[in-house]
Amino acid sequence: MGYWVQWIRSLAFIILMYIGMPIYALLYLPWTIFSPHGAVAACHAYSRYVKWLASWMINLKCEVRGTPPTDQVLVAAKHQSFLDIIMIFDAIPHGKFIMKQQLLYAPILGQFAYRLGCVPVNRGKKGKAIAKMLDDVKRGEQLPGQLVIYSQGTRLAPGVKKPYKVGTAVLYEQMGTDCYPVSTNAGVFWPRHGIYRKPGTAVVDFLPPIPAGLEKEAFLERLEHEVETSSEALLDEAGFVRKG
Repeated sequence: MGYWVQWIRSLAFIILMYIGMPIYALLYLPWTIFSPHGAVAACHAYSRYVKWLASWMINLKCEVRGTPPTDQVLVAAKHQSFLDIIMIFDAIPHGKFIMKQQLLYAPILGQFAYRLGCVPVNRGKKGKAIAKMLDDVKRGEQLPGQLVIYSQGTRLAPGVKKPYKVGTAVLYEQMGTDCYPVSTNAGVFWPRHGIYRKPGTAVVDFLPPIPAGLEKEAFLERLEHEVETSSEALLDEAGFVRKG
């Protein structure tokens, strides 16, 4: 019985979460049209709404650990769930995500991502897109912020292994900034597919920054070790049972 009560609560939560998206978009639309600060404020407000809704409706709490960056740096994160996107974005002043080009055409999401300064990329053209973004910031045509990339290139279920892509190391070298690794266990509570949301405490952990200037191979090896080690510990903390 307890499972089905939580399932019904999860369904109601999802419905209210998606109803809230166009409402927040409309409320902040006038400000967003005239200033990208409006888009930032809208997405922060929506992120807080989703976290608040989850806290009492499905008993899913959100905890941010470590020290989120506030200057213009690279954030290389583990990606398990839509929830870790919300938590990371709300923890930093102005998050910009590396995103698939086609997402730019998604209703609401695409328009606000554009105003945030997110970087839509096609395969093989990421370098050019990043160079333009950095140039726009320097010329004052785009707000500075924290650039977030998912180093494995996709959302993965907890416990699933996949190599870290060299694109993160290239971006680290190109930006010439520190990189903040971020681990998570969000996928334990908010899976990639399905309706059921598990009660508990989802965590994103901003680990100590990796300083600029490392060789690409050394950087990528260190990044993978730190993020995967921390994420495994968070899975254990959440009581995740590995298959096999």
